Parts: sequence; structure tokens; C-alpha cells
Amino acid sequence: MTKRSFLYYDELETPLGTMTLVADKDGVCRIDYGSYQELATHHNNWARQYYLCPKFVQDGELLEAAIKEFQEYFQGTRHHFSFDHQMYGTPFQQKVWKALSTEIPYGETRSYKDIAKAIQAPKAIRAVGGAINRNPLSISIPCHRVIGSNGKLVGYNGGLEKKRKLLELEMPQMLFNF
Repeated sequence: MTKRSFLYYDELETPLGTMTLVADKDGVCRIDYGSYQELATHHNNWARQYYLCPKFVQDGELLEAAIKEFQEYFQGTRHHFSFDHQMYGTPFQQKVWKALSTEIPYGETRSYKDIAKAIQAPKAIRAVGGAINRNPLSISIPCHRVIGSNGKLVGYNGGLEKKRKLLELEMPQMLFNF
């Protein structure tokens, strides 16, 4: 008999639209723009890579701490996320995602080149971009703070308009152009 893995999800309404949070027993493992229904196929495909026969169950209580932190973030009172989380990806992706969390403070930006240097792979700029594009924890792993080396907004899985709004939330004094 195959053992079933449970994943828990809930939705959060934000100024950028609905977001869906997914967690396993150890912490939040996905945060994506869109409703659970819109993301069901994407989440199922992702989950099959890491879980045995995954089953999604809605559970707002399990995700309550993370949702509260996101609400505080969008109110401008939280600058760092502390909820338990898991990052599933290749060792290189995890190295990039960790650098995003440690190398880019709230209210600041870095370039893809800066991140490549931070992980001691200065020629891997395109690979860094690919890893950033696969960031499983939108906003809490701050890939929105990565900009082009020319200072322009480039590439964001949620769209450049969401990226601009996130940066304006964190740095209201700055003007960000497309």
C-alpha cells in the first residue's frame, strides 16, 4: 500500500491579488500568486517531484502564522519573515535562494550579477536568473529585490507590475521604471 503525503494550503488576499500558500508538516514550501484552483495543476506537478502520492488539504490554521506575517508585510510593519519553511530544489537553486534571503536587506536591491558573485559563481549570471525564476517562496525569499545591472526592473515570475509594487512598498521614496 502506498503511503499518502499530505500538503496543506490556504489562500491569502493581498494588494497584489490572491496568493496561495502550501505547507508540509515541516513548514511552508510554496507561495504563489493566484488561487488554489488556478494553481492546482502547477502545484500537483511540483508536488509529484518531492512527495509520494500528494494530497492537498485546505488548512488555514496550520498556515496562520505565515498568513499573519504576510498581512504585516503588506501593512508595512514586517521587514523579515520568520515562519518555518522548506525549500525544495537543486543544490544550486537552494544556494541562490539562500543568498537572496541573506544578501538583500529589506528596502534594498541587488543585480543578478551581485547574486552570482555572492554565491562565488560570478560567471553564472544566467543560471542565477533561472534559479531565481524558480523561487518557490514568493516575497519571503525576496527575488523581487533583484534588478538588472542597469537598474531596470527585469524578470519577475509574478509580473513586472507586481515587482514594481513590492519595491514601492519597501522603498516608497524610489521611482522604478520598466
